[in-house]
Amino acid sequence: MSLTEGPPQTTLDFTGRYRPTRFRWVICMLLFFATTVNYVDRSVLSVLAPTLKQQIHWTDTQYGYINAAFTGAYAIGLLLAGRMIDVIGVRFGYPIALVCWSISSMCHALVRTAFGFGVARVCLGLFESANFPAAVKSVAEWFPNKERSFAIGLFNSGSNIGAIVAPLVVPYIAIEFGWQWAFIATGSAGLIWVFFWIPNYGSPAEHPRVSGEELAYITGDRVESVKPVKWATLFPHRQTWAFAIAKFLTDPIWWFWLFWASPFFHERFHVDLKHIGLPLIIIYNLASIGSIGGGWIPTGFARLGWSRNAARKSALLLCSLCVLPVMVTPDVGNEWIAIFLIGLAAAAHQGFSANLFALTGDLFPRRAVGSVVGLGGMLGGVGGMIFQFSAGRLVDRFHTFLPLFIVAGSAYLVATLIIHLLSPRLEEARFDLEAVNLNA
Repeated sequence: MSLTEGPPQTTLDFTGRYRPTRFRWVICMLLFFATTVNYVDRSVLSVLAPTLKQQIHWTDTQYGYINAAFTGAYAIGLLLAGRMIDVIGVRFGYPIALVCWSISSMCHALVRTAFGFGVARVCLGLFESANFPAAVKSVAEWFPNKERSFAIGLFNSGSNIGAIVAPLVVPYIAIEFGWQWAFIATGSAGLIWVFFWIPNYGSPAEHPRVSGEELAYITGDRVESVKPVKWATLFPHRQTWAFAIAKFLTDPIWWFWLFWASPFFHERFHVDLKHIGLPLIIIYNLASIGSIGGGWIPTGFARLGWSRNAARKSALLLCSLCVLPVMVTPDVGNEWIAIFLIGLAAAAHQGFSANLFALTGDLFPRRAVGSVVGLGGMLGGVGGMIFQFSAGRLVDRFHTFLPLFIVAGSAYLVATLIIHLLSPRLEEARFDLEAVNLNA
């Protein structure tokens, strides 16, 4: 099917009655698959890390530097990608980024040194950074405010599915064909998505598969200017820093689970490549539940009559409290308890993240969402780079993961407090007189 210009049509069912369309959920499904591909590609290295440590002979410090290279490039890329998505749009900007990161992923197969992996990770990080600005902007364009956190939770669960797929397929490919083919196979698989995205994505107002009823539902809760938001206008707003500082504090923790779970289980419980799949699959299945469930929590609170402010922040607080128990994990002697504690923390992170992304729709007009997400993601990447740079050095020097788990367990409560202090009522940032205030 090709996307043609023209106003949305009202659809009739077989009885001749009007039938509202729900094409926005098709868009959400495409965002889910792109995010899945994104996380498969970035997860391959972490699954192979113990094996590559033996073959490439890198230290934990060097592995930390490799991950820091990825997160640093990701941070720079987010700053640029968010703006690019706002200017070019997601229909073409998104697939261009996906093709580039797929090629970067496959190029990992060509390197044989720790430095070479660092270079490959820089390229991957630069292009993968476009995923979340593009996906969140798509949700802002296609969903009303009350459905955004749930839609974000749904597509964001693709990150968990990607992290599940990687330990399912990567060990088999690496054992049977060599580790190089794990990068080639996973990198090339994502290119298929492009052939579904370009024909199906467009503006809801012009999409032939969107009925008038669905368009009214999507756009009925907000009226705003289409005038672009300049970068300089973002920085004076407290709302910008509420989102950005929270990303700086919590994004590094997700990177920690993603890059260090496999080395942690290998060093703490002697789990090898053949058996690492099950612990990671359990952790990221729990994370997937947390992503969808955490995105639904504010909707449930809203049905009880809670304000948007109370519903959103209560969801953030609940997720923050669920992360706290992970701090004791390095001292746990049972592998399955450790798996559960990390899985609970990963689930809580994804629920927190879904609501944090939804804050951009609460606090900013749609025309600014991509830039705000890019800015916040950039700071999250900087935090991740600092965390990864320190993680390997700490493990090499002290031979323990305990300080890292303590930071991981406490970061979310600090982030929730900062969000509340900077935006106590979730007031929308005003860029001009045309922006509509949607106070909770």
